[in-house]
Amino acid sequence: MKLRTILGLSLCSAALSVAQAAPGKSHPESWVPPGLDDWKDVPAQSWHKRAADKQPIHLGPRPFWLVDNMDEGPLKERLQSCNTRHLKRSDFSIGHRGAPLQFPEHTKESYVAAAQMGAGIVECDVAFTKDRELVCRHAQNDLHTTTNIVAVPELNAKCTQPFVPADLASGTPARAECRTSDITLAEFKSLKGKMDAYNPMATTPEEYLAGTADWRTDLYASRGTLMTHKESIELFKALGVKFTPELKTPVVDMPFEGDYSQQDYARQMIEDYLDAGVRPRDVWPQSFNLDDVLFWVNETPRFGRQAVFLDQSVPTPENTSLANMERLKAQGVNILAPALWKMLTLDSYGEIVPSEYAENARTAGLDLIAWTVERSGPLENGGGWYYQTVTDAINNDGDMLTVIDVLAREVGVIGIFSDWPATTTFYANCMGLGRH
Repeated sequence: MKLRTILGLSLCSAALSVAQAAPGKSHPESWVPPGLDDWKDVPAQSWHKRAADKQPIHLGPRPFWLVDNMDEGPLKERLQSCNTRHLKRSDFSIGHRGAPLQFPEHTKESYVAAAQMGAGIVECDVAFTKDRELVCRHAQNDLHTTTNIVAVPELNAKCTQPFVPADLASGTPARAECRTSDITLAEFKSLKGKMDAYNPMATTPEEYLAGTADWRTDLYASRGTLMTHKESIELFKALGVKFTPELKTPVVDMPFEGDYSQQDYARQMIEDYLDAGVRPRDVWPQSFNLDDVLFWVNETPRFGRQAVFLDQSVPTPENTSLANMERLKAQGVNILAPALWKMLTLDSYGEIVPSEYAENARTAGLDLIAWTVERSGPLENGGGWYYQTVTDAINNDGDMLTVIDVLAREVGVIGIFSDWPATTTFYANCMGLGRH
């Protein structure tokens, strides 16, 4: 891509951002993302097409910055030559909790940002409240790090572990644990989302809310609107994106309060899509619990067809074997989603290539989804946990695009979760992948 084109795109994106953030332009409570208010009378079944036609895609400068940072070679040349004037939404680009690299995760603002960056599919992690309503949170017990609950005295008091300040003299860190099941839906909705972080040596609730990683930002944390699962469905419809809800494993004993079973919970999540008239082919329900996935496969087969088994197991000869992959396929699992490092290894030349795990999964007929890019901060020191099998090949931020390329072209993944979907949207458009 010529420098003039890159600068033009970046300046247009920056001008739009500044205009939307201008002082005195506060939004009323009924605010919806620009362009959505005129869809209110459009039949629900037409929202996807209407949204895809109306919603412009904005990449911002980051994908181009990553390309500039790449090692010289054919992939860099191809990405530099991409025509990004007519960007399309892509199902290859999956918004992981929205766009939490810079927006508070699982908030309306984070979801809207993911859609604006061209994510074709967006994730609501699903947990339940004390009154058994489904809400979007990454874990049942993360309210103390993702919301302002510890600074709300009447709700902090209801936490499993209310905030306890750090003892600086002894070096004892602060403590808190607040669960969605500690509070009602109404109480949950009164909270404000924040960047997922905390200050372990805090002596006040307000200090505890700090701690955002220096490679993230609090710039967009002034407004973090929490959402129910049902609200996320309606928002995603309006944004023209598809759905990948993850049923989070409860930290409370199940059945909850003796009569709300794991199957009740799994069934309730799917029922929300049935009630909203969502097509099963637009939903990829996920779980780390294989029993949940098999429940959907057998009880709600139209949704079970695209159920995603999230694999977090430690690799062993048994669970990476072709026999194990064929066993999953025989049980009705069609999509497997491990952390990206499990699908990659280095060859004898130090090049990133598909792992035995990935090759066996594809041989067994399983589709693959990778998680998660844009979640590791600067990659100059090897990339950390998500890149652990290819650390020796990772020494700059542009290497992320090399990893994405190997996952897409050699492993053959059908999608990649990203904390900043502009990056995966850019790659997908350059390569013609996963059109919406």
